[in-house]
Order: sequence, then structure tokens, then C-alpha cells
Amino acid sequence: MAHGQRQVHVDRSARGGRRHRPGPARTTPSARDGVTAADDDRGAPEFDARAVPFALIAWAVVGFALAVDPRPVLVVVAAVAVCGALAGLVEGLRAHALRVVAVALFGVAVAVGALVRVDAVREHPAAELATRGAHVEIDAVVTSDPRRTGGGVFQVIGADLRVVRHHDAEVRGRGAIVVTSSDRGWADVGPGTVVRFDASLAAATRPDLTVAAARAPDAPRILAPPPWHHRAATALRERFAEACAAGLSADPAGLLPGLVVGDTSHLSVRVQRDFTAAGLSHLTAVSGANVSIVLGAVLLLVRVLGVPPRLGAVAAGIVLCAFVFVARPDPSVLRAAAMGAILLLALVVGRRRQALPALAVSVTALVIVRPELATSWGFALSVVATAGLIVVVPRCVERLRERGWPRALAEAVVVAVVAGVVTAPLIAAMSGTVSLVSMLANLLVAPVIAAVTIVGAITAVVAAVDVGAARYPAALAEYPLRWVVAVAEQAAVTKGAVLQVPTGLAGGLWTVAGLVATGAIVWWLLRAVFGVGVSGGVGGAWQDRVCEFSFLRAAPGIGTGIRHVGIRQRSSRAGRRRASRRARGLPRDRWGRRQREPGSGSRGDPGDPHAGR
Repeated sequence: MAHGQRQVHVDRSARGGRRHRPGPARTTPSARDGVTAADDDRGAPEFDARAVPFALIAWAVVGFALAVDPRPVLVVVAAVAVCGALAGLVEGLRAHALRVVAVALFGVAVAVGALVRVDAVREHPAAELATRGAHVEIDAVVTSDPRRTGGGVFQVIGADLRVVRHHDAEVRGRGAIVVTSSDRGWADVGPGTVVRFDASLAAATRPDLTVAAARAPDAPRILAPPPWHHRAATALRERFAEACAAGLSADPAGLLPGLVVGDTSHLSVRVQRDFTAAGLSHLTAVSGANVSIVLGAVLLLVRVLGVPPRLGAVAAGIVLCAFVFVARPDPSVLRAAAMGAILLLALVVGRRRQALPALAVSVTALVIVRPELATSWGFALSVVATAGLIVVVPRCVERLRERGWPRALAEAVVVAVVAGVVTAPLIAAMSGTVSLVSMLANLLVAPVIAAVTIVGAITAVVAAVDVGAARYPAALAEYPLRWVVAVAEQAAVTKGAVLQVPTGLAGGLWTVAGLVATGAIVWWLLRAVFGVGVSGGVGGAWQDRVCEFSFLRAAPGIGTGIRHVGIRQRSSRAGRRRASRRARGLPRDRWGRRQREPGSGSRGDPGDPHAGR
């Protein structure tokens, strides 16, 4: 090509009806875009939401099938598929109709699978005995750790049914049951143990695949110990708890295992009650943060050792499976582990790693493989909170960063607010309470949670080798854990900290209405107090600013003053120049503001005729 000639690239995708904004074409990302070649996926949207409809339809279909009846769901989804197919005959609706048909047909397949599973539970012999309140002898495999209810009197565990004996009849068949007992002998029974016990059956009240509820008056008889992997996981949990007890005082010693592996068996009832009232109970449920720490540590180690990335991803996957056994496969653990596994798979095959598709695929797979998760409050809270962190938090953090907030402060504030807002309706529907101090409490403990979790993970690894040596890293978390306990205690005793609302759908709707009303009042007060006026008139172009409050620029600075006030800011030449600087990826100054290029028309520069206006 001759010198000075311009190479022209023709974008043939425009023939498909796409409209492109005018401007210089970009063929490869640059370093200032913050995108590397490995992560680049040209043409991909910021959030790839193609898998989201499939996750929503699978979750809705399975949840409704378990809670009500799968047959109406099957009819409705099939009708939608037929309507979509008929709409596909119309030329202008063909592309959209194909998407609707694909999602609806997927929903039909999921509904059929749910129908088969629900019918199998309803026709189980133990379900028929439960309706009569029969007294039976049961052989079962324990599937969960005992947990205290009603002031610690009852032990509630999950079990997988194997054999039911009633009088002289013996019925074999697998099914999930829930066992309650006041006998202390159940407290030492761990997952994987094969037990035999006498019980009276009752109909299951949970909207899941539970066959029956069993009330056992006596301790179980052990038929077989747990397999080796369950024994190893239980031993690690016990050694970790022993190291915490040796290196920490009472309340921190019970809290650290809960933060790291979700073990709340050593946490006092008072602390549990305070955490619930303060809206901090989610800290003792293993979630994505724990999985991120585990996977991040493994991937960092294999990189230091020079292991190839794909082998490192395989090693991280093995460690992830071991972590699931140690933390127990609770709903939040399964969600986080599924997302981690999908992201590791993307690393192995060399695909772009995106959180939203990973979440959608995880939800779809989990509700199909384990339908009972579709009606689990813990699973719903985990998914909703994760979706809020993926979709909302990055945008709001970037807005605050543009106004000079330090990244750590912006992330702490936004995460606490977003997590509290998106989960409040579910918590209200589940428990009938709304914590008015949860956002503040989460914001106060956020600076220490990550460090405490890392220290706890190190303690657990050391405890696997030497319990005596593990007490020393555990002691480092003493005062941070005391701070967390103190925040929960003060939040719980605050007068009016908990608001009572109806349970179920009514409570969730009331909470949503309250959040909307609160947001509107805050918005109106900001306009009134800070003098946000309405100007413009006919032809005035307005730029909506979501999650943007310009007066917050002054918060992290000292003596900077309130420079700008505005929730909706009219588009101006200065605003367009700032947007241009963001698009060109210009560096930021110490306050997070975009720097100007030399001679670009800063205030007082005679090269810009509009400077200073």
C-alpha cells in the first residue's frame, strides 16, 4: 500500500440491519481501554444476557411446579411456544418469534422433567404412610449437619431415605426426608453416616421434593460410618474449630468458622440473634467471596510455580470440589461453586470470562439438577444479591469514581447499599422483618471481613497440619472479629432497628413500595436542600444521571467544597468534553478526575472559544 493511503474496512454486518454510530473505527483494543487480548470479544455487549431468559424460565417453571402443580405450568408454556411459532409466520416478527419459541420450548422440557420428579415424590410409599402418621423404622443416609432450632432443643437434619419398615412390610426406595429429634445423640451424626431409627411420619410441609417429615424420639443406631471424603471434611472442620477456640475468645472463636466455612455450630444463640437483627447473618453463609478467595489463592500459587494456565484451572477445580465438601453443599455454596466452575471452564477453553452468563447458566443447571433449590430462600437471596453486584455495582462505583471517590470507599458504600436494597424484599417475605440498620452495619464491618476471611482460610490450612500452630494466625483475627460482634450487638439493641411487616408476597410488595417511596423522598430532599432547579425549556436536552449525585464529589476530599449540585444535568459543551475524555481513556488525577490533554481547551485557555463559559 502506498504511503499516505488510508485502508478502508467494510463492515458487512451492516447489511443485517444494524445501525452504527459515525466515528473512527476501532479494530483492536488499546491498553488504556483496560482490555487485554485474552479478554477481548469484539462486538460483545457489556452484559451478555442471552442466557438470562433461559435461567428465568427454568427457575419459574420448577418453582411453580414444586409449590403448586406442574401441569398448569406445562400447559401455559406449551401455549406460549405455539403462539410464538404462529407469530413466526409473520415476516416482521420472525426473528423475535424464534427467540420466544426457543425459550418456551426449553420451558416445556424443564416442566416435563419437573412433572416427573414431583409425581415420583407424591407416589412414594413413605408419602402415603406419612398421611396416616404411621410409626415406622427407617434406614437412611444423613445428608446434612444437625442444626439447632427452638432454643437448641431439637436437632434438624436432612436424610436420604433407603428403607422403610412398617409392621411386617418393608419398602425400599430413595427419597428426601427431614428428621427432628430432641435426643442429644443426633448432634454427633455427620453427613454420609448410614443410620437406623424409629420415627413417626408426618406429611412434608416444604414446597420441595421432601417425601415426609420424621420425628425420632431416640438416638439413631449407626449402621455404617461416613465415606472417607466426608470424614476428611468433618475432621478439617473440627480441627479448624479447635484452633479457633485455642487462639480466640468465645464469641470470635464461634464466629470465624462461620465466616470461612459456614460452620455456625459453635456460635452462641445470642450472637446468632444479633446477626439476624442487624442484617449480618449472610456473613456466616459461604458465598462467592469465599470461593473467590479459594480460587484466587490456588491460581496465584500455580502461576508462581510456573504451572500452565489450563493445568492450574484443573487444580483449582479440584480444590473447589474439596471446598464444597468442607463447607457443605448448601444453596449459596452450590451457586458460588457452580459459577466458579463455569469461569474455570472458560479459562480452560480460552473463552471470555463474564459473570452474568456464568450466573445464568449456574441457575439453569442447578434448578434442573436439584429442583428443590428453586424454592429455597437461601438460593434466591444468593442469586439476587449476586445479580445486583454484577449489574448495578460496577456502574455506580464508576459514577462515584468520576466524582473523586476513592475506589475502596465507593465499592464499600455501593455494595452495602445495593445488596441491602435488592435483598430486602426477599428477607421481608421470608421472615416478616426489615432491618433498618443493615446497610449501616454492613458498611461498618465491610473493611475487616475480607481480611478476616483470608486469615481464617490460612488458619484452616495450617490446622489441617498442626492445630497447635494454627492458633497463632487465628489470634490475628481477634480484634476485627470483636468489632464485627460489637457492631451486630449495637445494631440489634438499637430501638426500632427491626420493622415488622407481613410475611409472604404482601411483605415483599410492602418493602418494595417502601424502598421506592424512600428513594423518591431522598431525591426530592436533595433537590430542595441543595437547590437543584428545573431549567431549560423547549428544546432543552437533558441527560439522566442514574446513581449520580454530583455533590458527593466533596465527600472524600478535604476543603474541596461542593462544586456541583445536580441529579439531572443538562447536556453542555463541558459535559460533552468530559464524555470525550472518558471515551479517549485519558488518565485520572489524584481525585479520580479525567485529566485534560495539553491545549485541549481547559479553563482560561484562549484556544477554546467556549472556555470559562
